[in-house]
Amino acid sequence: MKKDRRNFIKNATLLSVTGLGLPQMVLSQNTQKNIIMKTELKRPKVLFFDVNETLLDLTAMKKSVGDALGGRSDLLPLWFTTMLQYSLVTTVGRQYEAFGVIGAAALKMVAANNGINLSEEEAKEAILPPLRSIPPHPEVKESLKKLKDAGYKLVSFTNSSNIGVETQFKNAGLLDYFEERLSIEDIGKFKPHTDAYDWAARKMGIQANECMLVAAHGWDIAGAIWAGWRGAFISRPGAQLYPLSPKPEIHESDLALTAKKLIELK
Repeated sequence: MKKDRRNFIKNATLLSVTGLGLPQMVLSQNTQKNIIMKTELKRPKVLFFDVNETLLDLTAMKKSVGDALGGRSDLLPLWFTTMLQYSLVTTVGRQYEAFGVIGAAALKMVAANNGINLSEEEAKEAILPPLRSIPPHPEVKESLKKLKDAGYKLVSFTNSSNIGVETQFKNAGLLDYFEERLSIEDIGKFKPHTDAYDWAARKMGIQANECMLVAAHGWDIAGAIWAGWRGAFISRPGAQLYPLSPKPEIHESDLALTAKKLIELK
């Protein structure tokens, strides 16, 4: 009898706690969702744009790199991920080298691992000249103009060097669309290190949640969101979001569709 009574009291207590706790938990989740929705419906103060692949079409440079690897275009993804890996190795090791220099070093590594003879000079020639003269994607200029006309403040934010992105924008005809050009060269830490995004927000004099990154790289979007920024992902061919990162609020296939959604924000 005593045992039954104890079980009854225990079960009643659990039901009471659950009954009281569940509505509070639901309310809390709904409140959080509403806060997020309000934030998403509001325009960011600054739109930060990644450059390579997001704005500029890397097709010509990829061909140059493929030719340097003996026509092994299948090695291009390995080269890019190796370049990204060693940019982060450099940052973690508290060192800095220009992104193009790291790219050339990564190209030599990939070549060596596949029995391809490639000198340092040949590696640099395969990357730097074509990288600085690549064209914008077809929809980019019109989309940037629409965003500026809609009152957005546009800032480029890249892992490339200052002189590198300036040369790229001159050759691509993009200089006049951006109020600022930010390069991680000035902080010496590559994206997606959180310090890079924090630095960029401070440079523009705004809070993290007032920043939005537009990028075609899942790792860049992930880094921005983890730093408290908002994100707009452009899924260029071969680009994927990182499944273990929170999802960005905008996900479109090109900048034209992305700009349309951004302009609709109030």
